[in-house]
Amino acid sequence: MVDLVLYASVFGAICWVALALLPWRPWSTREKIEASALFQPGEDLGDITVLIPARNEGPYIGHTLNGVRAQGVNVRIIVIDDQSSDDTAEQARRSGAQVLSGTAPPAGWSGKLWALEQGLREVKTPYTLLLDADIELAPGIAGELQRKARAENLALVSLMAEPPMMNFIERLLMPAFIFFFKLLYPFGLANKPQSRIAAAAGGCILVETQALRSTGAFANLHNALIDDCTLAAHIKRAGLRTYIGLSHAARSHRGYHALQPIWEMVARTAFTQLKYSLNLLIVCTLLMTSMFWAAPLAFLLSSVEAYTVSALAWMAMFFTYAPTLTYYHRSPLWGLALPVIGTLYLAMTWTSALRYWRGERARWKDRHYESKTNY
Repeated sequence: MVDLVLYASVFGAICWVALALLPWRPWSTREKIEASALFQPGEDLGDITVLIPARNEGPYIGHTLNGVRAQGVNVRIIVIDDQSSDDTAEQARRSGAQVLSGTAPPAGWSGKLWALEQGLREVKTPYTLLLDADIELAPGIAGELQRKARAENLALVSLMAEPPMMNFIERLLMPAFIFFFKLLYPFGLANKPQSRIAAAAGGCILVETQALRSTGAFANLHNALIDDCTLAAHIKRAGLRTYIGLSHAARSHRGYHALQPIWEMVARTAFTQLKYSLNLLIVCTLLMTSMFWAAPLAFLLSSVEAYTVSALAWMAMFFTYAPTLTYYHRSPLWGLALPVIGTLYLAMTWTSALRYWRGERARWKDRHYESKTNY
């Protein structure tokens, strides 16, 4: 048994060191876009229409629309009210946005994508900014996205919004959420035209309207739960260029005051990330157990070999996680919590799988998507 644990710890340490040495540096924070310090409040953004799908977003929609209006002049804002039962639509109208009353999604459609499909019919500008209802933009970032798209001939530019980190549970789990996302979808590879990796962050995506329509827009990904990365993949497969980066200029103001809402957010798509595969789930479980428990805690075996393995694992863990913590102004000492963080995310993944096997593909915004449907 001791030998088995030691072998697992060696494997986990090798994985951490290999991750640190990967040439595309998935743990890096070098891919980023920030608002220009030269921003002028009167910037003309008449080439952009902002689409905001919103379902019961009353606590957030006002801040989001204030951020959009601060971007410049002549930007058109369309809020698609996805059958809200609160005052989302009323707040949006008071803020000067055009409000569309969305209908129930047809069979096989996710609510968000059906809302966006309805909004896209009203878009007549060269660029469409897809914005979640809880994302607040810093002044100037929309223009910065448009300039980058034009300068580098990008059909899609996406920002990974800064998550909330106001309380203990957010500080524990949200930087790791970004870290794990970047490991799954390395930004350095996603931004290379020759790479098959494609990624986007659905909270903030600027996309050429023609590229949306020529690739079938939202109809071609109507049942996708990871709709942002699926959209980027469709656009990239069409031979167009995409870019994703971190940013402090797009921030989520949807707080998570307990573990449960974060658990639900991750469990919604975790098993989808693994393509609903039991084999991939087992591999993921063995990999994370080796990396987050066997390797860093190998010193408990009290041997020279175990101490060496444990030291290598901890050094590689700190090395790879530190850039994310630094970018979000968090202490590197949060790296000591990685074994606990990894365990929680693995448990969320198993929750996602168990729900799928019970017939529930996902649950979100009071809607349930059944796994027994042929997707």
